[in-house]
Amino acid sequence: MGYLSEQMSTMGEHLNHRLQVENLFEIPVKNPIPSITLDGGGNPENIFFAESTVVSWIVMGVLIVLAIIITSGFRVRGLTKRQIRAEGWHGMFYGMVKNMLGHEAAGYAPYMCTVLYFIGLCNIFGIFGFKPPTKDLNVTAALAIMTIVLTQVATIRAHGVGGWLKVYKNPMNILELFTRPLSLCMRLFGNVLGAFVIMQLIEHIIPVVLPGFVSLYFDIFDGLLQAYVFTFLSSLFISEAVE
Repeated sequence: MGYLSEQMSTMGEHLNHRLQVENLFEIPVKNPIPSITLDGGGNPENIFFAESTVVSWIVMGVLIVLAIIITSGFRVRGLTKRQIRAEGWHGMFYGMVKNMLGHEAAGYAPYMCTVLYFIGLCNIFGIFGFKPPTKDLNVTAALAIMTIVLTQVATIRAHGVGGWLKVYKNPMNILELFTRPLSLCMRLFGNVLGAFVIMQLIEHIIPVVLPGFVSLYFDIFDGLLQAYVFTFLSSLFISEAVE
């Protein structure tokens, strides 16, 4: 019992450490208004950069570099095999997103396709030894808020300010304004966090062979699936707003 209790305690400490959103570095900033400090000396205040923020920057950087590399040398005539494959893969995802949005909201497909790529890469970044940024509630909340803001913009663009205000004559629509981003945020956060916890437990208990196979599901398949679900629901909200 003592050995089991010790192992459970060690596992709990390991898991708790891995679940923490750590600050990777900080930048001291001199307070420009000395009068608001107690000593009047303008003490420095630090700006902290969380691990999820830095990894999100890395993901964005990877996407930008890949876009530049893949599209370099593209031409209208005499297409290369690389260009045909790249356009084929992108066309498949782009067409999928356009079908989600519908004809009237197809103009939002570039944004939603970018969200799909970003979340998908964030979710599978665990296979490279990083903590997925979507494990941080702040990241998923920001993505959900962006979706709801875009939904309101889409409504105004399609129906004008008057049409947008008419939508909220129904109290249920006012409630959805808060429940939808909460649902988007918590669904993505909960699924990614759950997969992360399971992977950490498996790696701690059986650290040799099994985690590699399980990672194929939790880090890749489930990660890409959650990116699809978030994009699908966001596209559905925008499509409803436009129609």
